[in-house]
Amino acid sequence: MERIERLLAIEEIRNLRIKYGHLLDTNNARLLGELFTDDAVCDVGRGQWEGRSAIVDGLSSAFVEYDRTDTGAYPFHHVITNHWVEFTDPETAEGRAYLVDLQTDPTQDRWILLGTYADEYRLESGVWLISRTRLDITWPERSIGGGLPGDRLVLPTIAS
Repeated sequence: MERIERLLAIEEIRNLRIKYGHLLDTNNARLLGELFTDDAVCDVGRGQWEGRSAIVDGLSSAFVEYDRTDTGAYPFHHVITNHWVEFTDPETAEGRAYLVDLQTDPTQDRWILLGTYADEYRLESGVWLISRTRLDITWPERSIGGGLPGDRLVLPTIAS
């Protein structure tokens, strides 16, 4: 991969993870689902979901749980930062990104959790998508898979 192509791909991948946070926070399930491959696997500490529709259903359920004041948008804020991407081949990459997860309900403690996404990305029809993702939670209760992008990164596997 040429250096410029590599930089453009990294930016597209970073933007993918940032879009994820914004679309989740605004409860835009239709567009959120478009960020994942059809066969994606997701584990964000609420069980493992397999396939795009199961992931959208699971994330939508989390939104409803936190939208206690029925605002319809921003019951939480997913602050995503420190994104690191390593290519495993021209059409796949692995990455890590930090997560600070806060809730906006003034009657609740602001902090939900601190964690790090462990992601696998796949290029499909010229577009980078999330194919596997695991949230390693570092606070309040540790649940860490480990590994580094391109070096034994722990990702969810298909259970069936």
